[in-house]
Amino acid sequence: MKKTLLLATLFCSIQAHSAVLWQDFRVSYLTGNNYRLGDNNRDIYTFEHAAATSWGDSFFFLDHIRPDTGDLTNYAEWAPRWSFSKLGLAEVKWGLISDMTFATTVEMSSQATHLLYGVGFNLEVPAFRYFQVNLYRRNNEKRSDNWQTTITWGLPFELANQEFLYDGFLDWASATEEHNANLNMTSQLKWLLSKPLNIEDKIYLGFEYVFWLNKFGVKDQPNLRSNEYNLNLLLKWHF
Repeated sequence: MKKTLLLATLFCSIQAHSAVLWQDFRVSYLTGNNYRLGDNNRDIYTFEHAAATSWGDSFFFLDHIRPDTGDLTNYAEWAPRWSFSKLGLAEVKWGLISDMTFATTVEMSSQATHLLYGVGFNLEVPAFRYFQVNLYRRNNEKRSDNWQTTITWGLPFELANQEFLYDGFLDWASATEEHNANLNMTSQLKWLLSKPLNIEDKIYLGFEYVFWLNKFGVKDQPNLRSNEYNLNLLLKWHF
């Protein structure tokens, strides 16, 4: 309850003078056949919103998951981060670090809602569009709390006069009394299809690869495979 009140107070304190500096809406389609802990074959429609604001940045996504079994599910996350420099609290610049943030994430599903809070760092890594490291304490519902490290990146590059983007995230969560530690590295390699087609909106075609050890904290065993190595076809539209 105290954490919820603290977040609510912080939201209200910045709402009056918040402004969106840029924002990006995205819709993507994924299809793969090597998922674990459930139906192997799934189609996923993902809706995303990313924004930079006068107080920090924000990222939201919702996955609409459609397995072959027909048991439809939805999963969403919202990750706002408050910049120390934008709020006038402190200028944190050291080495590759360009800014420090108060980082939060809300994970939402039909089974549980988890709140993550901690500290984040923006890094200026050569050639990368962005590179972020977040260190969280996880306030879990229905299980004991634990720790998580999240790294996100975006690396644009050109090849044969075509534009590509390699981006993704890495989550490592520590073990709890009920679950094992797990590592999830999900990345996308995408070709900017809209450029040769002279389409104004950005449309990417590519692949997403999921490397997930002990998925959801479930220990991989011969009779219950939870390690996921999953290649998906990807189509993504930015508008």
